[in-house]
Amino acid sequence: MSSKIFGIHVVQTVLDNNPDEISTICLQENYVKNRKLSAIAKHAKRAGIRMLVLKRKQLDGHVPNANHQGVVAFIDASNVLPGENDLETILENAVGSPLILILDQIQDPHNLGACLRTAKAAGVHAVLAPKDNSVSLTAVVKKVACGAAETLPYIQVTNLARSMKKLQAMGVWITGTALETERTIYDVDYKGSTAIVVGSEGAGMRRLIKAQCDYVVKIPMPGDMESLNASVAAGICLFEVVRQRL
Repeated sequence: MSSKIFGIHVVQTVLDNNPDEISTICLQENYVKNRKLSAIAKHAKRAGIRMLVLKRKQLDGHVPNANHQGVVAFIDASNVLPGENDLETILENAVGSPLILILDQIQDPHNLGACLRTAKAAGVHAVLAPKDNSVSLTAVVKKVACGAAETLPYIQVTNLARSMKKLQAMGVWITGTALETERTIYDVDYKGSTAIVVGSEGAGMRRLIKAQCDYVVKIPMPGDMESLNASVAAGICLFEVVRQRL
């Protein structure tokens, strides 16, 4: 099973970290005029990766309506995606207190990509999401994530509430975000093993997911808006964790 990634930064990140996962790299025919594309070509040649030089229209055909920046790569998706059984290993190998981001039914690929990029910047060790009603790691997600999708475990599970119970059994305290609570994100200690739950923009966390949380908090919003973009909410919560730990 293969999938596509595109964009200079994304492809270079995979080349740097997991070159064996790339089967083919397609470059725009004038790539030698671009320093970064030339560097990708040299790296791919050293790694023994098959390269194709295509016309702009041919490259556009692989990822329609996307800004591919002159490069598209095909990767073996089966080698990339971790599963729920990898959670224990991820927690055991975490440097410092584990930090998990849980996304409950995020469906917009741009939102997921932004969440992954923010999570990577905040030092998150894994992102957990349900398989149903959640976007997978599409090419658009990977482009928006700017390399985070290739280096940060994104684990989609069948039963999110059950997976949260497993995290709690491994010593992780789970904090969910909602509007209907008096406690704020600043009222919880995140220095230990922590998971932050962010729900979808429309419905927020589902009832069963909310019930599984150890804490439910809100982001104080003195302005007139009732809610925030999911990736913005995730960023605010994650960097409160970072602030406390620093």
